[in-house]
Amino acid sequence: MSEESLPEDTPPHYEDALPEYAEQVLEVAELIPPGRVMTYGDVAEWLAEGGPRQVGRVMALYGGAVPWWRVVRADGVLLPGHELGALAHYRAEGTPLKEASRAAEGHLPRLDMRRARWDGGQRAEGHT
Repeated sequence: MSEESLPEDTPPHYEDALPEYAEQVLEVAELIPPGRVMTYGDVAEWLAEGGPRQVGRVMALYGGAVPWWRVVRADGVLLPGHELGALAHYRAEGTPLKEASRAAEGHLPRLDMRRARWDGGQRAEGHT
């Protein structure tokens, strides 16, 4: 679409605007307390929209400006390619981890999902 074909009331810098769903996902990521996590599916369920893949896509494209390490895989495996960065955040925040077995690839711990998972608490009820 060229700029000439845009409606006259299109705000300037429209290309910088995030899709509404992306904004919602990022807002949820910002609500997750330090030391806690939500899965991609948890975020989608909390929003009552989309699914784990859509949330993952939003986080991959736009998640760098929010605490991305708090939105995780349901199995607790650290985000491939970002394991060390995420691990540093988890350790700094006191996020519960399960130590890796000797057989684990790279001997990296996993998140202890039973203890680290956040259900949204009271804030979920008032979210729009």
